[in-house]
Amino acid sequence: MLKNITLGQYYPVDSLVHRLDPRIKIILLIALIVAIFLAGNLLAFVPVMLFIGFASMLSSVPFKLLLKGLRPLRFILIFTFVLNLFFLQGEEILLDLGFMSIKKEALISAVRFSLRLVLLVMGSSLLTLTTPPIVLTDGLERLLSPLRVIHFPAHEMAMMMSIALRFIPTLLEEADKIMKAQTARGADFESGNLIQRARAMVPLLVPLFVSAFRRAGDLAMAMEARCYHGGEGRTRLRVLKCKAADFYSLFALAALIAAVVLCGKVY
Repeated sequence: MLKNITLGQYYPVDSLVHRLDPRIKIILLIALIVAIFLAGNLLAFVPVMLFIGFASMLSSVPFKLLLKGLRPLRFILIFTFVLNLFFLQGEEILLDLGFMSIKKEALISAVRFSLRLVLLVMGSSLLTLTTPPIVLTDGLERLLSPLRVIHFPAHEMAMMMSIALRFIPTLLEEADKIMKAQTARGADFESGNLIQRARAMVPLLVPLFVSAFRRAGDLAMAMEARCYHGGEGRTRLRVLKCKAADFYSLFALAALIAAVVLCGKVY
């Protein structure tokens, strides 16, 4: 299950989406999230799904890799779907089970909330799969740089997010090693009910947290030894510049939001 998490991983290929300016890709993700929440009916999700599918094709990232990132969330998806299906109120009854009934409004709401979660995860995974953490940090810092006039720590915030994304694959690899070591000692992470599985995770979480704090301490000492003092006076090897493809992607973004709004008014 740990290997199925794609958030924070980078898929190194040369594609049009990989070459986009990281600032534009961050804006695209934010606007995609807005479009997902603007979708008021199922028809309005169609442009969003087409946009993500087209972006996946242009990025040369296998679509099955995006679907792979949904596997760890299958229990959350099922729980969200069932919760909305049986506990939301409605008027038109589709199926009467006696003790509980399934209503049309509840079914539509369950599908809508599940689609939102799926599309949010796929869009976020597509950003990290096509953007190296360092480049993503530079783009985020440049977007937040106007906030420096109010003394907002733009560089520090971007650095923290970059470190967090950078260490997701490392912590997953460390968790996999610890799980294999505990399994060799007789630990069972698969059988039993939910409470028993939660208790079985304790021998995994404790050494993982200890390892994470140790890595954080080593990183802080390394940055201090190299006289790291933030973004003041820092130069960059690559200067971010928007190209024609970046502006075309903004036009596609505007078309996406317009399509979502129009589809929401049609039905």
